[in-house]
Amino acid sequence: MNDPNGPIFYKGEYHLFYQYNPFGNEWGHMSWGHAVSRDLVRWQHLPVAIPEENGIMIFSGSTVVDWHNSSGFCRGSRADDSSCLVAIYTGYTGALQNQNVAYSNDNGRTWTKYSGNPVIDLHLQDFRDPKVFWHEGTHKWVMVTVLSSQHKVRFFGSTDLKRWTPLSDFGPAAATGGVWECPDLFELPVEGEPGQTRWVLSVNLNPGGVAGGSGDQYFIGKFDGSTFTSENSKDQVLWSDYGKDFYASTSFSDIPKSDGRRIWLGWLVNWDYAGKVPTDPWRGVQSIPRELKLKRFADGIRLMQQPVAELRNLREQHTSLERQSVVAANRLLKEKGVRGEALEIVAEIDPGGAAEVGLKVRKGPDEETVIGFDAKESKLFVDRTRSGNVGFDEKFPGRHAGPLRLAVGKSVKLQIFVDRSSVEVFVNDGETVISDGIFPTRASGGIEFYSQGGQARILKLDVWNLASVWK
Repeated sequence: MNDPNGPIFYKGEYHLFYQYNPFGNEWGHMSWGHAVSRDLVRWQHLPVAIPEENGIMIFSGSTVVDWHNSSGFCRGSRADDSSCLVAIYTGYTGALQNQNVAYSNDNGRTWTKYSGNPVIDLHLQDFRDPKVFWHEGTHKWVMVTVLSSQHKVRFFGSTDLKRWTPLSDFGPAAATGGVWECPDLFELPVEGEPGQTRWVLSVNLNPGGVAGGSGDQYFIGKFDGSTFTSENSKDQVLWSDYGKDFYASTSFSDIPKSDGRRIWLGWLVNWDYAGKVPTDPWRGVQSIPRELKLKRFADGIRLMQQPVAELRNLREQHTSLERQSVVAANRLLKEKGVRGEALEIVAEIDPGGAAEVGLKVRKGPDEETVIGFDAKESKLFVDRTRSGNVGFDEKFPGRHAGPLRLAVGKSVKLQIFVDRSSVEVFVNDGETVISDGIFPTRASGGIEFYSQGGQARILKLDVWNLASVWK
């Protein structure tokens, strides 16, 4: 699998579609795979939703709930419910890319491709990844697409999901080192500023991301239903994740207003080595779902990401400690036998005078993944150069770092999800996030704190072993 596609909530279920090869563990025969969940944590695999057919591969896209049957596709059996699911996706012939729709009247279990496809055809090779949403202010559907090689986002409008009118273009802007892909656009409130909202335009870049590979950049601004206006300077680049392995991010549609969250996830691999990662018989994985927020800092409004609260339902064996030196904390962890392949770690650390402080996870005799804070550079980093199997591609080993705001005398708060082949690190409630794949041996499950150039203290530590999400 690769890109997540069309995540949506409908009638009590979260649906996740994704780019999928039903016939092998390398890229090809792109179709939409499908899984559903009632809690964002435990997922049930379903048959392929939208298959490759007649020489047309099914590339990335989105889904919407057509609540009032604006498309005419819905055949509800209940008089009080005229809704159905509509998917909007890129069809690829091997030469051209265009936008298509399909619909489902049985909660996403089976899909029918619209006989009038494609609904938009610009006769271009690089025109893809439609994200569609209902814009209440102008009372129309809005489609966000990319002219990927031109580094442009193009907006379209429609009243019926079938006939589309061009609205405006955005870009080129910020990072343009690779093709633009998988856009998303959504509105969020600014924390602590009642009545203030901003729109977030997310655009993925391959290659040319923050860690040298693919990555997700975003813009903060305003959207009037037709035109996006960025508040960023033209050359300013904002990254949602500073790791090597977070791409094709996309958010869930139609989460109920009573919930109020904007939740997204991304593909937790990188195109630099996606076809080589040492897993079998599968290849490719998604990140954990993350709740998105906006917060104003001295240098502007920025995106915050936090693991969804539902992940707490996986917590099992729990170990905690408070106010310990690094040496004492390590001794207690060893005495308590704290280790595991799948862990949630929440740590609050006072760096003190240390030049560098952090912890090592998935640690074994010859393996460790280092998560640290560099005081001189004011950066958070993940170092996976000794994380296990790193030799399958020369672009895999490395140290990936992101900025960390730290006032004098303040502690650093880390929330870390460690899994069998990944680490996802959130610092200070999600100001900076680093997501990296790792491939340690199963025997490497230790945890160890470290500090260099001074003394640090572990103010608080909670570690949970996590249950499997699959039965």
